Amino acid sequence: MTSSRFVAGIDLGTTHCVVASVVSNSADSEPGPVEIVEIPQLTGPGAVSGRPMFPSFLYLAHPDELGPSDRDLPWAAGQPFITGELARSLGAKTPIRLVSSAKSWLCHPGVDRRAPILPIEGPPDLSKVSPLEATIRFLEHLRNAWDHLHPDSPLAEQDVVLTVPASFDPAARELTAEAASAAGLAHAVLLEEPQAALYSWIECSGGGFRKEVKVGDVILVVDVGGGTTDLSLIAVTEENGALQLTRVAVGNHILLGGDNMDLALAHVVKAKLATKGVALEPWQVQGLTHACRQAKEALLSDSSLAEQPVVVPSRGSRLIGGTLRSELTREEVTQTVLAGFFPEVAADSRPVARPRTALTRLGLPFAQDAGITRHIAAFLGDQAGATADLAGFSTSRGSFLHPTALLFNGGVFKAEVLRDRVVSVIDSWLAAEGAPPVRVLEGANLDLAVARGAAYYGSVRKGRGVRIRGGTAKSYYAGIETAVPAVPGIEPPLHALCIAPFGMEEGTEGQPTGMEFGLVVGEPVQFRFFGSSTRRDDGEGAVLETWNPGELEELDPIEATLPSEGRSPGEVVPVRLRAAVTEIGTLRLEAVPRSGGTPWKVEFSVRGEG
Repeated sequence: MTSSRFVAGIDLGTTHCVVASVVSNSADSEPGPVEIVEIPQLTGPGAVSGRPMFPSFLYLAHPDELGPSDRDLPWAAGQPFITGELARSLGAKTPIRLVSSAKSWLCHPGVDRRAPILPIEGPPDLSKVSPLEATIRFLEHLRNAWDHLHPDSPLAEQDVVLTVPASFDPAARELTAEAASAAGLAHAVLLEEPQAALYSWIECSGGGFRKEVKVGDVILVVDVGGGTTDLSLIAVTEENGALQLTRVAVGNHILLGGDNMDLALAHVVKAKLATKGVALEPWQVQGLTHACRQAKEALLSDSSLAEQPVVVPSRGSRLIGGTLRSELTREEVTQTVLAGFFPEVAADSRPVARPRTALTRLGLPFAQDAGITRHIAAFLGDQAGATADLAGFSTSRGSFLHPTALLFNGGVFKAEVLRDRVVSVIDSWLAAEGAPPVRVLEGANLDLAVARGAAYYGSVRKGRGVRIRGGTAKSYYAGIETAVPAVPGIEPPLHALCIAPFGMEEGTEGQPTGMEFGLVVGEPVQFRFFGSSTRRDDGEGAVLETWNPGELEELDPIEATLPSEGRSPGEVVPVRLRAAVTEIGTLRLEAVPRSGGTPWKVEFSVRGEG
């Protein structure tokens, strides 16, 4: 990292962005205090104020909707894009012009993430933006806001740590790094959000974390944000008499979070209005969802409130006309959220997949089962043997991995009733197998923890503080087609070559594989890649001829034409393969020719087929 004055940690969230900073040129062995940056943003037409959270929304205003001065920011006049708090409030009234969940779209393999597709329900005459462009706009705003507050220390010259979900695949990580570079943050490094949350807990403990965990502990991080659920397991190990933290597993990317809860509550209100003869249009339900979020947060955080009013947008003679009113009660919110999203289930419960309709509207691949506790059960069941090879851990194995400590993250868990439900459900699983109850690690502000932890991690990379060992969250494989005689109707068998074993550290490069393979150059070819979160023992160069269902997950294929480098088009070149995990946390595959010379570099796909 550079000799910058600050480390900036950026939580690029699905619904909010947060920036934290720490002075990085201190000579102390421990990082200095972490501070949250108040981000200047439009909070109303022409009104700017600094807030700790920057909503991840972009609004494409109608030309007559706002005057030029209504878009002015301290660093520029008449901004073409409206982002942040004003974007969210305008979008609640006119959701067809609102770009939301750009982060989720950025990791959607079924679309071209560089294509102008957002907002997905936008009218035909609207100039849409791509998920990548929306992400760039958010990061540009954060960079400009920082530079406005720190004119002598521009963000491009500081150490920047940018967080991503642990379950982001290499394509989504690469796109996130590309967005950062396009926004002027070319040297940003990536950090997984659950690790950032644990770093925040370590930072807030003031060094006391060693008294709260011991060797043999397994920390389950449950991170439920606005749009995603992220699960990670971190083991407490020992090296040379000192405690070490090792990330041993991450869950799949689950598009399920607070936004789903808000939508469920919107349907509760819709049903109540229907009994009064009021039928809502789809666009009104979208606007109502934002109002339900505010009501949910108020009712779950303040036990003295019995109900909260909600306002439904409706059209009049102007662009936005009159309104309809209803209310949500505490009982309705508690019943809807607890029963629907945190049901009391057994440890052997699994998410339910319903039969899908062949034709569907283009949209995000949301989780089909809303039961977050079922997703947790599946994750712990899949990882039953994740700590089997670690010293100091029990070798006895139950039907699922027994966590000993639990760390919550994400704004959803600001509600104590939701935290209590998760603890109660996990404790019931543990009790059924004779294991002690889980301990809850009390963290900092759940909205701000990821950014704080990212800033702390930046100091850890400079040699101060405690580092969580992680590396790649999965083992990665390249698909190798076998050479067999052609048989009508039968495809050649596909083997899987391990190119990056589980836990391969950032900034490391593997050795070329011992086996040689043929690489087709000069004509269009397809590369196939796989990932596994359960196969931890496959070493670099291991070849799988068969695997069990669910062990390997196929990633986006890459369609490419590799330069022939003076060879004939279609020529098969003998190569050995090696992978590298870059400093920023992305994965690169190289094909090294037998004859020497420059290797072919294969980037993981950042485009879908849609």
